[in-house]
Amino acid sequence: MYRKLSIKEWAVEDRPREKLLSKGTRSLSDAELMAILIGSGNSDESAVELSRRILAMADNNLNELGRKQIGDLLQFKGIGEAKALNIVAALELGRRRKEQTPSEKLKITSSQDAANFFRPFLEDLLIEEFWVLLLNRSNTVIDKFMVSQGGLTGTVIDVRIILKTALEKLSSALILCHNHPSGNARPSDADKNITAKIKNAAEIMEISVLDHIIIAHQQHFSFADEGIL
Repeated sequence: MYRKLSIKEWAVEDRPREKLLSKGTRSLSDAELMAILIGSGNSDESAVELSRRILAMADNNLNELGRKQIGDLLQFKGIGEAKALNIVAALELGRRRKEQTPSEKLKITSSQDAANFFRPFLEDLLIEEFWVLLLNRSNTVIDKFMVSQGGLTGTVIDVRIILKTALEKLSSALILCHNHPSGNARPSDADKNITAKIKNAAEIMEISVLDHIIIAHQQHFSFADEGIL
């Protein structure tokens, strides 16, 4: 009679932990890496098999998995709170790793550069956040900061905070960015109004607003590229 083998009964080279030690991280599939995080499966599945099902819930896309909530993971037999937290924490570390590109060496030359800079911060969020990128005269990044955090459909922007920080950092230009959790990248009338308000106020201080980027899942919208800045 056929009996399913547990991971401990697999050949050594097929066990995720041993495989990682002998062949390195690149040799492991996403499911095998997740199996190391959760440690064990359930009475019907090995950790790898359970991990494959969890990934399937997110269409085998780690970006989509990063958008899932702890409650989504708890629906799987064998995934308790501790294991769910391990998965969420690992995905967050991956996000933060992408965020920590040395900003002082980064030069923004296009809307795509700006979108790529902000995407790790905003792409998977379920609420809106509004960020500002501060640049010097050669469009090299000086700093970044979050202006506000809101709900599903909007956030409140204080223009004075933006200009105060820009002046303190001696920045010559700004790039604005916020996300649309809905996935629709088109700007609302409120987005256009706040952009114009910030641009007009910045001009008094001889600070240029180069662009306003809207991040919406796998796409972005650039005010500059669309000629509405």
